[in-house]
Amino acid sequence: MSEVSAVSVPPIAVTGSTGRLGGRVARRLADQGIPQKLLVRSPERAPRLPDTAAVRADYADQDTVREALAGTRTVFMVSASESADRLARHQAFVDAAAEAGVRHLVYVSFYGAAPDATFTLARDHFHTEQHIRASGLAYTFLRDNFYAEFVPDLVGEDGVIRGPAGQGRAAFVGQDDIADAAAAVLSRPDVHAGVAHDLTGPESLTLEEAAVILSEQLGRTVAYRQETVEEAYASRTSSGAPPWQLDAWVSTYTAIASGELDGVSDAVPRLTGHPATPLADIVRAQGAGPHTPKR
Repeated sequence: MSEVSAVSVPPIAVTGSTGRLGGRVARRLADQGIPQKLLVRSPERAPRLPDTAAVRADYADQDTVREALAGTRTVFMVSASESADRLARHQAFVDAAAEAGVRHLVYVSFYGAAPDATFTLARDHFHTEQHIRASGLAYTFLRDNFYAEFVPDLVGEDGVIRGPAGQGRAAFVGQDDIADAAAAVLSRPDVHAGVAHDLTGPESLTLEEAAVILSEQLGRTVAYRQETVEEAYASRTSSGAPPWQLDAWVSTYTAIASGELDGVSDAVPRLTGHPATPLADIVRAQGAGPHTPKR
């Protein structure tokens, strides 16, 4: 990773490069020869890429964000890790970016973000979007459906997915597809100013259908069993998770049941030039290793 002089400040800053999505985006920009600045809490963990500079910054620390973003035109903002104060951290980051003179913010939002979304975390994304709109920054929102890579994590140790999803559907989207779309937007941000792109996979699936795909690709039997909302809370309370986290876990399923995650968009093929990746291909690429149930 090379140091970039102050005279040639990279036009793009990328957050979350130590994570799976931000890291994918940073690597794609590097492959295109686009200089970038990586905003990370631990610079020593940043990926080693050509024409990049890793800079320490934390979403909630406005001073470090303002300093890190000075001279930067466009910022790729991965949503912060799930927490009770995530919205406040997002708002602090957006304010600091505006004060630093950033022109364009590309924000990773969520499919169906709304103030009354069933999925509780989608409400935080809506309010973040609203704060970005009010900031005066040019913006692009990438509204991702649930990550396809997350689907195997729904499986319990007994091979069963449990939750109150009913026969609702979700258009699970792969992180590589999201990264390809993000890199396309970041390479020509002005073209996408004021636009929200719904990023989905190529098919909308029930959890029963997803279980069949997992069974075929993992080489073991996976099934889906419907829970009531009350059963879903009861089965997860023993985890010791705080109430906001329990609400997020359960509403993962009730959002699917409500139909709010249904629908296939053409944004991935339109932005990337290739078809969206089916769930089966993503699961197969991940391999058949053990998965820890998370929800």
